[in-house]
Amino acid sequence: REMENHFECLWDLFRSIPSLEVPGASVLDEYYWLNKEDPNYSLCRATKDCGQDAHTDGKFNLSQKGCMEKLFMTKDEDLYDKTIEDVFDDEVFNSTFWLYWRTMFAFENWHSALEMKLYFQRFIHHISGLPDFSALKFTKYNQYESLILPMKKYLEAAGVDFQFNTEVTNVIFDINDGKKVAKAIECKVKGVEKGIVLTENDLVFVTNGSCTEGTIYGDQNHAPNGDAEVRTSGVWSLWKNIAKQDPSFGHPEKFCSDVSKTNWESATVTTLDDKIIPYITNICKRDPRSGKVVTGIVSCQDSKWLMSWTINRQGQFKEQDKNQVCVWVYGLFTDVPGDYIKKPMKDCTGKEITEEWLYHLGVPVEDIEDLAEHSAVCVPTMMPYITAFFMPRTKGDRPDVIPDGCVNFAFLGQFAETPRDTVFTTEYSVRTAMEAVYGLLGVDRGVPEVWGSVYDVRELLDSSVKLMDGMSPLEIELPGPLNALKKPLLRVVKGTVVEKLLRDHNVIKDGMLD
Repeated sequence: REMENHFECLWDLFRSIPSLEVPGASVLDEYYWLNKEDPNYSLCRATKDCGQDAHTDGKFNLSQKGCMEKLFMTKDEDLYDKTIEDVFDDEVFNSTFWLYWRTMFAFENWHSALEMKLYFQRFIHHISGLPDFSALKFTKYNQYESLILPMKKYLEAAGVDFQFNTEVTNVIFDINDGKKVAKAIECKVKGVEKGIVLTENDLVFVTNGSCTEGTIYGDQNHAPNGDAEVRTSGVWSLWKNIAKQDPSFGHPEKFCSDVSKTNWESATVTTLDDKIIPYITNICKRDPRSGKVVTGIVSCQDSKWLMSWTINRQGQFKEQDKNQVCVWVYGLFTDVPGDYIKKPMKDCTGKEITEEWLYHLGVPVEDIEDLAEHSAVCVPTMMPYITAFFMPRTKGDRPDVIPDGCVNFAFLGQFAETPRDTVFTTEYSVRTAMEAVYGLLGVDRGVPEVWGSVYDVRELLDSSVKLMDGMSPLEIELPGPLNALKKPLLRVVKGTVVEKLLRDHNVIKDGMLD
């Protein structure tokens, strides 16, 4: 997942976890040094016409009306159950900003306007870094090996017992006079039904909902459907069973009932020789096998699947062959025929997805099939619930981390409610876990606040100018008499620290105070 310098909870956690790579260092040390030495930025954000640079050139191309949309200032409750297309129109949807936004965060037009607002506010300090991904930081390897594995080894050394053969099906509560006590866990251990009796001193933490539930794996010659392998954990059923017992436990149906609006598909393409590498290098302008930053997300602007692809530092896996390159490909529109392969992505084999990708790389048509067959192997992955947390919602649909009255129970993860932070991030998982543990155990330590850039006038001024591709807000035509107030207001700030602030962020330009 994409990370940034102000994931306050994530870094607070990993400063305590020893690195597996650097003796004597923490995972945070390792991560900081890596991104300081090799900062992330992209040299090509989008392509069109079979691998040609789309020359988005860092511009957002928002109209004046699009820049003045009211989403940012709208109260949360006014956006309950509203979609993005309820708020925006083609002034935004036809902009380069929307290409950046939806391919970076995986928002669709029918997703939650509230969640988009929270994203916009949460990451307002990174607006200038959206076009080239300089806003982002990444781990050296895939996140399992860079983050989860060091934490797992640390916990095992502390005596934690991980069990992977258990499927929890329900948590039974005793609810009386507003007091909610988890009394028993119903589960299957290696397929055998079992009950675990709990006391008030036993703490239960449940991850309710999952974006990877029901993941379907294809392979080079099979689409991720039909008889393909399906990964299930029963987590949606678990949340539904818990939610039946009290309204404060949330409403899972709001998120998991329409897979046509919550799915997209990704694929891992691994190169097997040198034949595809020159086409990659032609676009990203870097050697993909250097071990350093390679691409950032490259979106195929004219792709019917809205295909994007990215290559993180290689190797992405510690045991990866150093001569191979692992490419992550994904498409937001899985149910429409492609440009080269005239089938929906969800019906395509790994080889066919590779062919579509090679077409958008600019590989000559006569070479595509041979390269897809012999120079790469592809594993396609259909994820029915991958953006379930973006579905329109209202207050109470996501339960509080510790619902009112809960004595020994808390929710964790992307479908628990915590103010101001944003889902689909590693930060959200750590924040909800901190709130759960500190709350139930009475830990006398504050959970780090969400970074306050939304309240920083410097960030607001800077982002306003950046979103308008360098135009000052003072250059916008305001309605009626407001326009006439510009000059008098500018004269008031002349010679003050306010003038310096506005000049520093390009709101006041040379000649405006003459």
